[in-house]
Amino acid sequence: MPATHPLAAQSPWVELVAGRQDWDDADPDLLLAMLSQTQWIRSFEEHVLELAAEGLVHGPAHSSIGQEGGAAGSVLALRSDDFINGSHRGHHQFLAKAFGHVTAATPGSLPELTDEVRTVLARTLAEICGLADGYCAGRGGSMHLQWFEAGAMGTNAIVGGGVPQAAGFAWSAKSAGTDAVSVTYFGDGAVNIGSVLETMNLAAAWRLPVCFFIENNQYAVATPVSAATAETRLSARGLAFNIASWRVDGMDPLAVHLAMEQAVAHMRAGRGPTIVEADVYRFFHQNGPFPGSAFGYRDKDEERRWRERDPLALLTREVLRRGLAAEDAIDQARREVEQALREISDGFLEPDPGQPGKRRIRADRWPDPGFVDVGVRGDLTELTGSRYVEPDEHPGTQADVRFIDAVSAVMARRMELDPRIVVMGEDVDRLKGGTNGATKRPLELFPDRVLGTPISENAFAGLAGGVAIDGRYRPVVEFMYADFMWVAADQLFNQVAKARHMFGGRRAVPFVLRSKLAAGTGYGSQHSMDPAGILTTAPGLRVVAPSTPYDYVGLMNTALACDDPVVVLEHVDLYPSKGTAPVDDLDYLLPVGRAALRRTGTDLTVISYLSMVQRCLDALDAVPDLSADVIDLRWLDRASLDWPTIEASIQKTNNVLIVEQGAAGTSYGGWLSDEIQRRLFDHLDSPVLRVTGGETSPSISKVLERAAIATTEDVITALRDIAAR
Repeated sequence: MPATHPLAAQSPWVELVAGRQDWDDADPDLLLAMLSQTQWIRSFEEHVLELAAEGLVHGPAHSSIGQEGGAAGSVLALRSDDFINGSHRGHHQFLAKAFGHVTAATPGSLPELTDEVRTVLARTLAEICGLADGYCAGRGGSMHLQWFEAGAMGTNAIVGGGVPQAAGFAWSAKSAGTDAVSVTYFGDGAVNIGSVLETMNLAAAWRLPVCFFIENNQYAVATPVSAATAETRLSARGLAFNIASWRVDGMDPLAVHLAMEQAVAHMRAGRGPTIVEADVYRFFHQNGPFPGSAFGYRDKDEERRWRERDPLALLTREVLRRGLAAEDAIDQARREVEQALREISDGFLEPDPGQPGKRRIRADRWPDPGFVDVGVRGDLTELTGSRYVEPDEHPGTQADVRFIDAVSAVMARRMELDPRIVVMGEDVDRLKGGTNGATKRPLELFPDRVLGTPISENAFAGLAGGVAIDGRYRPVVEFMYADFMWVAADQLFNQVAKARHMFGGRRAVPFVLRSKLAAGTGYGSQHSMDPAGILTTAPGLRVVAPSTPYDYVGLMNTALACDDPVVVLEHVDLYPSKGTAPVDDLDYLLPVGRAALRRTGTDLTVISYLSMVQRCLDALDAVPDLSADVIDLRWLDRASLDWPTIEASIQKTNNVLIVEQGAAGTSYGGWLSDEIQRRLFDHLDSPVLRVTGGETSPSISKVLERAAIATTEDVITALRDIAAR
């Protein structure tokens, strides 16, 4: 018979229960602050539901009624320089963090409803209603609330979507030498999301001061926890990652506060991440003013039992029992906040003349429609004064340089001059410079800033997104293959690309993603795609595609100086290739939005990028009777495309050929050809022609791979057809 040996988790996992003595010993000012904040949040949420019932809240109103005590209890354990982020149901935590930022202690009495607190209520309510005075200028609404100065870094409509970013805030705090901590709030539904579990693992491996605060409100919309997981004690997740974990009654604000104090002390001491699971209950349905029983997934008896444990009622009883405030003072404080909320909403509402007895939002309180696209990306003023030098303008000595050596050298140079730059990705700290040698020189010079990650693109891309939003560091993420962008699609497209615009367009997101295209290397369908056509559908991303060592240095320098997220595409075919680059200069830039004219001619405009540029030049050498402009786009995103160069060429040649290697279905050229025909139809003598790969992704078979991707021979065939016509 085999022997079996019981195993035990390395991390502590405890349930914390507050007893009568804890309530007796609790600081009076803490209890008064918890009571006031819980009441302010409760009144706020009730007012939001009233406005929603009038049709004055466009979109959902995910109220936190019933869960406010856990928010107040946990946030009161934090400082202003600590960070939080949250989920779609995040009004209560956002308000608690904002109140904590503006409220000074009033020893021995209930905190006052000061002008600063009223401003928090007013700006939060305005944001939920989509008004210009909101924290995000009306763009965030109920589910995307951010007040950076208060450490409220953004609530999030994607379940689990904000969790990796919270690890980024924690990484920044730790790397900056502070003892600030980060708390990410999410519900029971998010516990089973891959990005959450990936981030727990990464945070534990890197000992980051981030608390995963699980608001277990028993239902993911209408699905009970027991139907979603076999381990309904959700804090047990911490055991798998060696994370210290607490379980607590979330309807008991003092118990939550005590658990959070212990968790915060653990993190400030440098002992790594924590989990706090608070059992709570939302008194209403997922969205709106009706109880869950109205939809059939809960019964009224269950709802009654939870309502009897209302955290606001518990705090009121304990404050009265200890004689910390009189009942009439508590009632007066409630009436005061309710009156303040009525005054705030009356200020942006007016009678609706078309519907007697109803109200509408005043026209002057809405954002200006012209603001719709402002802040999708920055205005590039951060690049003002940059030294832009094109290859033929460079005064220094140039020599042949391998493309991959330029990749490594320029990153090391930027890291030398800018201590904020940090590189992270899978194996970037191994193999003497990653899988292709891109981090060789940075690893030699700055090993502590070249961070190897677990295989968890969602986690480390999202963490880097949080680092960028925090702003103290400039992360450079490497994805080993471009196809892996789809593994991290939420973090790249829903989070990083949208963050600047979604939260009001005011803050930079300096995030650089490097990734390689590997078609033709035999790595098959899941390692060979060209992502340009899909990447450039995300308005918040800038996309750059260098084709020479000289361009790589200048364009990477620009990407690293830019305050927008930039994706830098690289092709493995270029890595061993050589091209001229300055011998002693790694500090020049190339401007955003300027293409390179690689050859001039009169018959045809050929447009391409990356490794296909040289293939186009080689193909034209094989068809000497055709004279063509060859445009190397460099910048691919819509905002950065060099239309003046494209238009001037087409107006001269009146014919266009777009050349790309990848599959037709995800093609970049499909959009570009459509736009060219819209803009320049009168100048075209024939439809825009294209060379692309096949419909399908490349296969591993050498013959099928060759058939799936565009090659020099395909370009030659297209050029000969054009010449014959």
